Amino acid sequence: MIEYLWNAFSAFVGELAASFDPVRDLVDIALVAFGVYWLLLLIRGTRAVQILVGLMILAGASLASRAFELGTLQWILDNFLSSAVLIIIVLFQADIRRALARVGRGVFPAISRSEESQILEEVVKAAQALAKRRVGALILLERETRLNDLMELGPAVDAGVTKDLLISIFLPPSPLHDGAVVIQDGRLAYAGCVLPLTLRENLPEGLGTRHRAAVGITEESDAVVVVVSEETSTISVVFGGELVRDLDGPRLREVLREILTEGRLEGRSAATRSLAERREEPRPVEALEVGAAAGAGSQDG
Repeated sequence: MIEYLWNAFSAFVGELAASFDPVRDLVDIALVAFGVYWLLLLIRGTRAVQILVGLMILAGASLASRAFELGTLQWILDNFLSSAVLIIIVLFQADIRRALARVGRGVFPAISRSEESQILEEVVKAAQALAKRRVGALILLERETRLNDLMELGPAVDAGVTKDLLISIFLPPSPLHDGAVVIQDGRLAYAGCVLPLTLRENLPEGLGTRHRAAVGITEESDAVVVVVSEETSTISVVFGGELVRDLDGPRLREVLREILTEGRLEGRSAATRSLAERREEPRPVEALEVGAAAGAGSQDG
């Protein structure tokens, strides 16, 4: 093994000495370091981190099997890792979509800041009115990750986001009141959508299907979900697996602005930290680790 490592080191040093250019190599290293750092920020706090660690362990095992001349193990790992690029694309497809969307939206923002503030205001007013009437609601605000492939879409609405329209959709006489609405690119895009549920067994008491659906979709995407419970008439916000409960109008507005503003400027981790800090406040904050599940309706609890 020592001889193998020495030969590999000697070959690396020889190749480095033959083609070393200080300026070019420093620029190359800086660009790669920036790319790795940006990637780590992107996947921080998601299941992608665990998957990445697993792939790195397999790569280390492959090197160890080569050094110790474990032929069978080396053959298995080499054949598995030969498709590493395809494996990464399949496993990280949601994160890749989010990264590309973030780059694209940095150049061509979907909506202006004033439009975003107006949408948030309409959502807050609608949530307050629905909670007062004890009417359940599930409102998704799409961010970088496109939600079309993660849920069963309902009828296309393609209308402006207004308080009256949101209330009319969720009132019991409406045929779409049991599903979720999706706000996409500043428009109320779909209504009556069916979301994936979390499989977690030990959720806090009093959480029904609407909350489980909200947690499930935020595990699979970076969407922000506003949930109104028809049984308790409470308002909650779910983002990145974090559930903030028992919000009134001003606190709901504050939380949404923190997520959508700080999250856009500093990345997903900043918004997640701002929610985690609320654990020290009197109102309860529950951290939920969730898994993906099959689609289901959104009747509340």
